Amino acid sequence: MYEPIRTKSVHTPADHADDFPHRSREEELDIQLAGHLAALLAVTDELDLGAAGDRIAEQVARLRGAPPARHAGRTDAPALALHRRAHALAGRALVVAASRADTAVAILAAERMDAHTAAIAAPAPAAAPSRLVGAL
Repeated sequence: MYEPIRTKSVHTPADHADDFPHRSREEELDIQLAGHLAALLAVTDELDLGAAGDRIAEQVARLRGAPPARHAGRTDAPALALHRRAHALAGRALVVAASRADTAVAILAAERMDAHTAAIAAPAPAAAPSRLVGAL
């Protein structure tokens, strides 16, 4: 009545399943955490926060085994938007760091979240009132 299936099903195991490398959960979390920290580093460098950027770069280097590429590329994004982006990235890094029980990165991410929260909550600096030349 029906023609038999002549091709292998996608559900049958591959003949050589061991031919490609597999990563452990810890390796996957290391890769994910390094990615979040590298993105946070880019925003931190754009905000010109040197000391914080250096601490983040140390952790990326520890996770990847090589120092991260750092650039001085600047965008025209306002500082408030950059602080919000950095806060979100630090939050993602904190979640992954907690998942893999990396205390050093979890503390660093929490500190960065606090710093960016303070920067977001701080009122914008008021412009100095302009004075006309010759005015009293």
